[in-house]
Amino acid sequence: MTMTLHNADAAELTKFSDLAHKWWDPESEFKPLHDINPLRLGFIDGHAALAGKQVLDVGCGGGILAEAMAATGARVTGIDLAEKSLKVAKLHGLESGIKVDYRCIAVEALAQELPAGFDAVTCMEMLEHVPDPTSIVNACAALVKPGGWVFFSTISRNPKAYAQAVVAAEYLLGLLPRGTHDYGKLIKPSELARMARQAGLELVELKGMAYSLASRSFHLNDDASVNYLMACRKG
Repeated sequence: MTMTLHNADAAELTKFSDLAHKWWDPESEFKPLHDINPLRLGFIDGHAALAGKQVLDVGCGGGILAEAMAATGARVTGIDLAEKSLKVAKLHGLESGIKVDYRCIAVEALAQELPAGFDAVTCMEMLEHVPDPTSIVNACAALVKPGGWVFFSTISRNPKAYAQAVVAAEYLLGLLPRGTHDYGKLIKPSELARMARQAGLELVELKGMAYSLASRSFHLNDDASVNYLMACRKG
């Protein structure tokens, strides 16, 4: 299987690099990631039992999820192509004392280097920012051991998702910077499930992540029409 080693959008990398210094500010543009991190961690740990496992976080950014997984006792590797974000992640790790191995490498390249090298692979809030999400899914599947877990989270593509995740979140509520998401790059759960299946992964659980205006907090539910989490297992 031939996989591209340059599956990244330069504009997207620049966008996240420009915000890199804000990764660990819980009141910054990354506040939603801090708010959903306990939900993501609970969902992942509930399936993969992270303690003692070899885990890869693809598109780790500043290390918010990677550190949380390492704090459970997992041995975590975080990869990203935004070098400024990785520098922030490494610096925060020195301050927190939580060990994560950060590398600036494409997931496709790592899949060639370490096939079946991990017990669990996470790829969260990334697929909607790359030119070829299928290539990312294939690489994640190649990196996980048989019987291991792969977790994705992204945003569905439909009018409701556009209204809530783009118009409301970016333009009305200011939860995210304007221009964070391109509607055409959003991925329906059925499309992601098909990519996963074709990569040799079995869909085990699909959950929605919803934002409550009343409580100004996120929660998991069974509505995957906007933000969603997917747990898959390799046969």
